[in-house]
Amino acid sequence: MYNQETRNNPMRFEDLNWFDLDGYLKTDDRLMLVVGSCEQHGYLSMLSDVKIPLSVADAASKQTGVPIAPPLNYGISPYFLNYPGTLSLRVSTFLDLIEDLVTSAYGQGFRRILILNGHGGNEPARARLYELANNHSGLSMIWYSWWQSHSVEAVAQAHGLRSYHAGWIEAFPFTRVTDLPTGEKTPPRIPGIVDSILARELYGDGVFGGPYQVDESIMAEIFDAAVLDILHLLRFD
Repeated sequence: MYNQETRNNPMRFEDLNWFDLDGYLKTDDRLMLVVGSCEQHGYLSMLSDVKIPLSVADAASKQTGVPIAPPLNYGISPYFLNYPGTLSLRVSTFLDLIEDLVTSAYGQGFRRILILNGHGGNEPARARLYELANNHSGLSMIWYSWWQSHSVEAVAQAHGLRSYHAGWIEAFPFTRVTDLPTGEKTPPRIPGIVDSILARELYGDGVFGGPYQVDESIMAEIFDAAVLDILHLLRFD
């Protein structure tokens, strides 16, 4: 059964049973949902967009006891389909998945849902969330894309850095699967909307630009800023 001792560890669904969650819902109605993608990230893990928000959610859950639903490992990534390993959902499929997950949680008593998004391509889901809010009384949702946070951007700016896909800002110790190049990459010129074949030709190794890596102390600042954001957002005030 759910008890206060579980607050010493992240409250992932995979480590709980339904009795635990039934007990939790007697005292709280908050839930964290992680959404990401399975797509190329240069030299980083294909699941970087899941690993980062899930790690942030874990850190916040340890302090708050708010449970974390199983992450959605797939997102909207049609522009990277020419990179092996990228598995993309149609926009309509992704939006329906989000609606079904939120509706399921709402039906069980979860009323405050924080969605931690790790992938820019998933942004169309925000419109569907507004529709859900109109149709579900008492439902409160927050959509948080960690790299767009003012707190995270402030850390980058303080170090004179600009963030790029698959570059330094996503190169945490837990997203690295091989040694990273040194130095920086000049961002390629992209002529508007391109198909996945041309995207691979233009981006090459998949990194959009900037430094491939920075000092771990900077990455720790980025991570801590995101965790503080989540702790604040979980107040739902």
